[in-house]
Amino acid sequence: MGKFNFIKTSIDGVIIVEPTAFGDSRGYFMETYQKEDFIKGGIDVEFVQDNQSMSTKGVLRGLHFQKQYSQSKLVRCIRGSVFDVAVDLRKGSPTFGKWEGVVLSAENKRQFFIPKNFAHGFLVLSDEAEFVYKVDDFYHPNDEGGLMWNDPDIGIKWPIEDGMEIKLSDKDKIHPPFSEFKID
Repeated sequence: MGKFNFIKTSIDGVIIVEPTAFGDSRGYFMETYQKEDFIKGGIDVEFVQDNQSMSTKGVLRGLHFQKQYSQSKLVRCIRGSVFDVAVDLRKGSPTFGKWEGVVLSAENKRQFFIPKNFAHGFLVLSDEAEFVYKVDDFYHPNDEGGLMWNDPDIGIKWPIEDGMEIKLSDKDKIHPPFSEFKID
């Protein structure tokens, strides 16, 4: 068995990555990234920065993107669980405006690769979650864009439990709908 299982999704370029964990009575070991294996699996980018966040249940971050300096991302949840989403913003793509989502958790150890020109967001499902990601371009604060997280034209099926309070940043509360999205 290889170190990684690369699972294609319904959107070209969006890939679920399942690393192989080698465990015994002491715990486990796994590689989370190996350049040559990832290239063979269809992910050929040069990551330049790692980021990490911690959020509590009901926090929804997104939908975010960079306008001119788009970033590919390799994301994973190292504590707790999240529902992670990618929305295709590629001009001319047959899946433009479509979304793909996956549960990422410390238990399933899955990763999600999101290519350039996608909006990205996630909802925290556990009491707390730590989320880490690699990006292939640096963050440019003046280049941020966003879309309304619950836009009916996109139609993301967020797994919101009964009674779950959705917690958004002030910025995420005012993102425009998909119908106002413009490709430059």
